[in-house]
Amino acid sequence: MDIEQKQAEHIDYFVKQASALKGSALNNVISEATSHPSLFAFSEILSVTNVVELEGTENSIYLDLLRLFAHGTWSDYKSIAGRLPQLVPDQVLKLKQLTVLTLAETSKELPYDQLMQELDVTNVRELEDFLINECMYVGIVRGKLDQLKRCFEVQFAAGRDLRPGQLGNMLQTLTDWLTTSDNLLISIQEKIKWADTMSESDRKHRKEVEERVDEVKKSLSLKETTPHWLR
Repeated sequence: MDIEQKQAEHIDYFVKQASALKGSALNNVISEATSHPSLFAFSEILSVTNVVELEGTENSIYLDLLRLFAHGTWSDYKSIAGRLPQLVPDQVLKLKQLTVLTLAETSKELPYDQLMQELDVTNVRELEDFLINECMYVGIVRGKLDQLKRCFEVQFAAGRDLRPGQLGNMLQTLTDWLTTSDNLLISIQEKIKWADTMSESDRKHRKEVEERVDEVKKSLSLKETTPHWLR
């Protein structure tokens, strides 16, 4: 079973759980979801009406916790840790895994120094063990550990939940890309047309040259066969 299918099943389970509960009863559901070893997407849970209604209540810190796991990183957590429930080890691990996914969104070559800083890892051996055992083995990323260049070369990374406003940016990026592609296609077509025109021009020119050469040859041949007293 691939990671996408597993995600869909886990998401469906937690959405049903969240839809059936209200208020403080949702706290355990959110804690369980953010601790689950195979769940890395939370936007569907965030959109459940009962979860949204936690906003402004005494349980809103769990809504903030769920938002952190949907869009944030380990560094984000450290900056607001005092306003959130304390994380258990499984949640710490999950948030660090999600941090790797976020970094992989912006670059396919992640320096070891950057990763160690973002993940609070103290040495390369610990970092490589984390990437192998907690990321690649789990299936959320694939890549190559380059010890010579001291970087992780990302070949694949599972996508995270879209952040607010990110969809609009993605659509604009795609629109810009399509516009650029259309302009490039037009440019290529114009160059092909120009090349065809030049080719036709060259063909006509060669034909004219060949005709002139033939005329000269005929003229010379005629002179050679005509008696000198008739010339």
